[in-house]
Amino acid sequence: MKLTFKYPTLWVVALIATVGQSTLSVVQPEVIRYAVDEGLVKRGGAQVLLVAAVVILVASLFRGGLAFGQQFFGQMLSQRIAYDLRNALYNQIQRLSSAFHDKAQTGQLMSRATQDVEQSRNFAEGGLIRAVNILWLLGVAMFRISSFSPKLTLVVVPFLVFLAWRAIVFQTRQRPLMLQTQQKLGELTVILQEALSGIRVVKAFSQEDQEKQKFHKPAEEVYEKQVAAQTLQAVNSPMMTIAIYAAMVAVLVVGAFEVQGGRLTIGELSAFTLYLQLLAQPVRMLGFIVTMYSRASAAGERIFEILDTESAVQDKPNAVEVGRLQGHVRFEHASFGYDAISPVLRDVSFEATPGDAVALLGPTGSGKTTIVSLLPRFYDVTGGSISVDDIDLRDMKLAALRRNIGMVLQDPFLFTGTIRDNILYGKPEATEEEMIAAAKAARIHDFIMSLPDEYDTWVGERGITLSGGQKQRVSIARILLLDPAILILDDATSSVDMETEYLIQQALAEVMKGRTTFVVAQRLRTIKHADQILVLRDGRVVQRGRHEELYNEEGGYYREIYELQLRGQEEEEPVPAPSSPRVGFST
Repeated sequence: MKLTFKYPTLWVVALIATVGQSTLSVVQPEVIRYAVDEGLVKRGGAQVLLVAAVVILVASLFRGGLAFGQQFFGQMLSQRIAYDLRNALYNQIQRLSSAFHDKAQTGQLMSRATQDVEQSRNFAEGGLIRAVNILWLLGVAMFRISSFSPKLTLVVVPFLVFLAWRAIVFQTRQRPLMLQTQQKLGELTVILQEALSGIRVVKAFSQEDQEKQKFHKPAEEVYEKQVAAQTLQAVNSPMMTIAIYAAMVAVLVVGAFEVQGGRLTIGELSAFTLYLQLLAQPVRMLGFIVTMYSRASAAGERIFEILDTESAVQDKPNAVEVGRLQGHVRFEHASFGYDAISPVLRDVSFEATPGDAVALLGPTGSGKTTIVSLLPRFYDVTGGSISVDDIDLRDMKLAALRRNIGMVLQDPFLFTGTIRDNILYGKPEATEEEMIAAAKAARIHDFIMSLPDEYDTWVGERGITLSGGQKQRVSIARILLLDPAILILDDATSSVDMETEYLIQQALAEVMKGRTTFVVAQRLRTIKHADQILVLRDGRVVQRGRHEELYNEEGGYYREIYELQLRGQEEEEPVPAPSSPRVGFST
């Protein structure tokens, strides 16, 4: 409702057109009353009937114009509301922290941004404005019929009360069905989105039949809920129609006695029955509008459930706008847990000076990814603090902090578009020369130039037309162009072949120059060249130091990891070509 009144001009024009159309619709009963009483009963002649016909024709033309205005401006109003809702929902989804997205299902969010918004739009145009139309028409019609005969009006009132009661009962039963239907449609969207994203996996494991069954169950539930809703509608609409015609029969019977008694003219009785017919259409529509309201109400609940969600990570009112940071990172007794009873990180303290390479080593679930997720404030620490250049992260503006941090992930994400679009994603204002320089440093320029459209080559959804190593180097070029002070490498070479790893390592060596780098490490080369290795276990830093120091520490956890996981990589390291620069992490 608030969004409706955001556009007062559209609302007022649509309302005037609606009220005008409804007002002109009562012209016909009044003209018929005049024609019957003056032209037929009092024998006023053909001239009276001709005047009545002209008035009805002119009123119909004006009513048609007003109907156009109602439809046109009503649609404009509803489309603006839908536009605002979609943008507000999308912006809110972008603002919400990783804690929200960890639990949210993509398909459900897509359903709310599409189907639920459309249900709200339909009600704004087809429900809200029509409801005003019905209320105005009811008011005018009731005023006129009561002026003809209070007795006949009292005959009609019980039928109208019955119709109102049926509408309330219908809405009460329909609304939960609509809410459940919208929820099930969201579940269908989740299944569809996952099946389409993982279609290669589905086919590789020959699980098409299983996916069909997974989709079939919620689809059947949607069918059942919608059939139940339509059954209610099918029962309700005839009951309303029967009530209208029963009212008309009662009016004709009682009205005949009123005419005979001289208390009502034949023209007034004719107008009375026409008013009842005029009321029949909006009353029949009452159930339809209630259905639209039920759907819109259910959709609104789902939309505002997102819009009213507070982000766990947001700017303080007095957060500072920082420029280029040096990259001096300090963790001081930092702790974190996704909930109060399951701490993931416990009392972690360390320091990284500008230009340092810090390797994070430990088993799955030890807290490596959590540490690198806390740096860009995907989450906030639940204890202790993290600072960069002696400024607590929570005292900086989020956007300013994240402009200083670049991330190269194990599974790089490319957007549907061209290679140029993806490299320029973090810095769209960069020049052609800057983009090419970044691509060359990432060891991907030569490959791009071998493509038919070069930098304008279209990559498919999630960069599907490129290999894993090519996607990784494009993402590295994207980071180089951003030129961050702090770099996070989340095991960026663990899933590629050795030749590709060699090229990526060359690119990473270029990226890391002069930056504070955090590496979630699984490769021996990464660990050996790190300025500091943090060995994590159960959310705690159990050892720290350089490779030689930790390896020579008898009984240390690092030595155990090295013997079990890393020693075998000694023989696997690719030997760089003589003309190539030394591969490794420069410090």
